[in-house]
Amino acid sequence: MQDLKYLTEKKRFPLIATSRANKGNRKLAASRHHLSRQLSLSSEEKRRRFKQLLLVLAALAVITPLCLYTLRAVPAAARGMVAWLQKQRSQTPREALAAKQPEASPFQMATSLLDSAVMDGDRFTARTGKGDTLHYTIQGDLQKRVHDFMADREVPYGVFVAIEPATGRILAMTAHSSINPEWERHAFFDVYPMASLFKIVTASAALENRLMTPDTVVEFRGGFVSESPRYWQASPRGRNNRLDVSCAMGKSVNPVYGRVAADIAGKTNVMQSVNRFGFNQKLLPGIPVKESQAMEPLDDHGLMLMGAGLDHEVKISPLHAAAMMAAIANNGRMMSPGLTESLTAPSGKARLTHTPREIRRLVSPETAQSLTRMLSSTVTSGTSRRAFHDRQGRPFLDVDVCAKTGSIDGTDPQGHYSWFAAFAPAQNPRIALVALVINQDRWKIKSSQVGQQALMAFFDRERNP
Repeated sequence: MQDLKYLTEKKRFPLIATSRANKGNRKLAASRHHLSRQLSLSSEEKRRRFKQLLLVLAALAVITPLCLYTLRAVPAAARGMVAWLQKQRSQTPREALAAKQPEASPFQMATSLLDSAVMDGDRFTARTGKGDTLHYTIQGDLQKRVHDFMADREVPYGVFVAIEPATGRILAMTAHSSINPEWERHAFFDVYPMASLFKIVTASAALENRLMTPDTVVEFRGGFVSESPRYWQASPRGRNNRLDVSCAMGKSVNPVYGRVAADIAGKTNVMQSVNRFGFNQKLLPGIPVKESQAMEPLDDHGLMLMGAGLDHEVKISPLHAAAMMAAIANNGRMMSPGLTESLTAPSGKARLTHTPREIRRLVSPETAQSLTRMLSSTVTSGTSRRAFHDRQGRPFLDVDVCAKTGSIDGTDPQGHYSWFAAFAPAQNPRIALVALVINQDRWKIKSSQVGQQALMAFFDRERNP
């Protein structure tokens, strides 16, 4: 017989033993159930899985050749990249920059080579990087006369441009600065306060709309050079100044052209004239010139200042101003300025020749003739009389000159701006020009003196070819 003690020890943990037995039974049952489920798969499920397998195999068949091709192409692409990098390293900074920049226009190329040009007879020539010979439209004696005149008198800043009206050929383009020689490179293309040259635009607005003629008389108060529009309106009590617009153009009378802008032409017509003359737009394609500026005035006070040429924010480049004067001389037709007469290859064949091309019409032929009449008084009795006559009143030139002057203070560069724009002869003009001289505390010369030297050189050349 067993001892009761041993019976008690055997049954001390009965639950643990039962639990392990049950867990083993569950695993066995689950395994049997899974096997049974696999054996009981329907034929439809087998077909579905077989299709999936085929799709995977098809995808692998497509992807594998692509991967193999990519692996073969990578070394070749790497070799190409290495070769490109070596080529970039071998280029000089100048060559790399040239490769990125678009090819320069003929005008830009001629401008960049102008400093290295040499005299060949009476014309300038330069050699391009490709070995071609560039023949300039510039007249060598005219260019030298003007440049030497400004250099000898040590002008702080001076720039000069001359154009043949009928063709657009640039006859001279030079600049000099005794203060900053680097300014000379871009002097033709920068914009400066236009001053009273704008009176031409103002007059055109009224003439084009048949709101005045060269004989129209305007009453006004204030002095000729008054800069305060509040005093320009004619007094109803009388005792006003009276002047016709032609005489007022020659003497550059501010109140008259302030009133022409506000009371005769009106803002709409003035701004239409501004647009026709090429302000606030790219006017000269292929030429690195800045856009001339003339924003619409806010009120009549601003309109009168603009019309008289007293708005400091109305700006123009010397090249644009010269093209403008050439257009008036050419019955209102503006021609594209050209600096290259021809480009000759080493073989002697001309690759490029100057072809006159009209850009736009600024004014009608009738308005151009009226402006010609109005501008002729500047030299005979107006602001440039002293520059074109000796002390006895005898003219230096035996040709009729049409001109306009302008005078205003500016800040870039700092100084007093003196403009002279002209064309000659008055009938059948052969030269149009613009000179700008910027003086500082001590005046060297006026722009009208530069213009006088240029016209004398040009017509002396015609008389003594």
